[in-house]
Amino acid sequence: MSETGVFWLRIATVLYAAGMLDAILVLLRKKSEFFRYAVFAFLIGVVLHLVAIAELTMSLGHFPVDNFYESSSVWAFLIAVLFLFIYWRYNFASFSVCVFPLVFILTLVGAMETPVSGWSSQGVRNAWLAVHVVLILLGYAALLLTSVASVFYLVQERQLKRKRPSRFFDRLPPLGTLDTLMTTAMSFGFVFITLGVVAGSTWAFVETGTDWIRSPQVALALLTWAFYLTMVFFRTNAGWRGRKAAFMAIAVMCCSALTWAAHVGLRSLLAK
Repeated sequence: MSETGVFWLRIATVLYAAGMLDAILVLLRKKSEFFRYAVFAFLIGVVLHLVAIAELTMSLGHFPVDNFYESSSVWAFLIAVLFLFIYWRYNFASFSVCVFPLVFILTLVGAMETPVSGWSSQGVRNAWLAVHVVLILLGYAALLLTSVASVFYLVQERQLKRKRPSRFFDRLPPLGTLDTLMTTAMSFGFVFITLGVVAGSTWAFVETGTDWIRSPQVALALLTWAFYLTMVFFRTNAGWRGRKAAFMAIAVMCCSALTWAAHVGLRSLLAK
């Protein structure tokens, strides 16, 4: 990849991070006064992203879709352009909660095709990995709470339909309370896991260069994050509540459990 193309793509990634911040604020606070600034930064990022793709096309002599990095970059650009068109044509801003993180992650992956210099010190390396682990653990804790609330929701709903009250289930919170708990825990979990994925991907990139993307554990982690993003999309844009949301939360929790099992080797890395 041309050095100029890499430079502009990484600048675009930084600008897309403003959209990520806006999505985080919306999920945690249910609103954001930062949206118009995030859209402006997002628009500039799209322009610079186009410049990066043009630079790479001229450098290679053909359209850059030769590998996963280049395909991720092009895919992110197309999603970003489509979102801007929908927002301009229909003023449909709610998609941004899902589009902003997706475009940022895909562009971040695309910007990692060219290796960088190693860690400045062993302490920085270990601290960065520790931050990644803590964020993921916080995300999994929130996701576990979402799943537990989902199970209670399904049980409570079944008891109400069968009209067979019991002393134990009578002590469960109302369905509305459980649904609110699921939404809140899901939001915090997605924020922590997304930040954990960013930190972990960056750490692996500096640690192993371009080989990190070939790791099955990384692929599983990104797939789990994609499932989580899908749950957030259906929750925030499709209006999924109650039973559907509960089943999806449990499915995402199962996928996350597989991801964690694949990453148990992290303790040996921390011990280095």
